[in-house]
Amino acid sequence: MTWQDGWWAYVFIAIAGWLATDIWRWLGVITGNRLRDDSEALSWVRAVATALVAAVIAKLILYPTGVLEQSPLWLRAGAVALGAAAFFLFGRRPAIGIASAIAALALGLWWLGF
Repeated sequence: MTWQDGWWAYVFIAIAGWLATDIWRWLGVITGNRLRDDSEALSWVRAVATALVAAVIAKLILYPTGVLEQSPLWLRAGAVALGAAAFFLFGRRPAIGIASAIAALALGLWWLGF
């Protein structure tokens, strides 16, 4: 059986995935248009989103998988600290912070022989 024989399954998955998520996007747009930028609800949403990102980063540092699991904790924490420093020093630009953290981690892994 090739993908051409069962193409309808791929179409079904795409449509079902779109229907399951798109309604929430539209509801978010409709609700978000009614909120002021300084509202309590939007402040709460920003706080939850920031906490989720921080939790994912903490998980990657403290409980990594793959090659990161073999790397020392000091290297992972140091790369994040360097990325945060670059982020704040260069005008709060996320791309610079992320790129410098990745570069520090890659150089550290290379230096350690990974």
